[in-house]
Amino acid sequence: MSTLSTHVLDTSTGRPAEGLSLTLEARAGEDFRELARGVTNADGRVKDLSGANTKLAPGVYRLTFDTGAWFQARGQRGFYPSVQVLFEITATDEHYHVPLLLSPFGFSTYRGS
Repeated sequence: MSTLSTHVLDTSTGRPAEGLSLTLEARAGEDFRELARGVTNADGRVKDLSGANTKLAPGVYRLTFDTGAWFQARGQRGFYPSVQVLFEITATDEHYHVPLLLSPFGFSTYRGS
């Protein structure tokens, strides 16, 4: 089983995106079911979103970042009200890190380590 973490960086300021809410869901048939919620810390991280010592089974997962509320709380207007990242866990003995590089008008993500 695998573990999961995430990190959000505001690339417009070069600073971690502290206080950004996000949700982790797992695909269940044609739908998704919520597994966990989290808020990024001062370093922009949610280190163990799936829970302490919780392992994720192979499957398709979705992280939803509430970017609209985060930008609004900072008095900024962003183009994306939320960012959803779908990814697949295949290796049961690996850690998966899904970072988000964010600005008001763009974002990117990748599989980190």
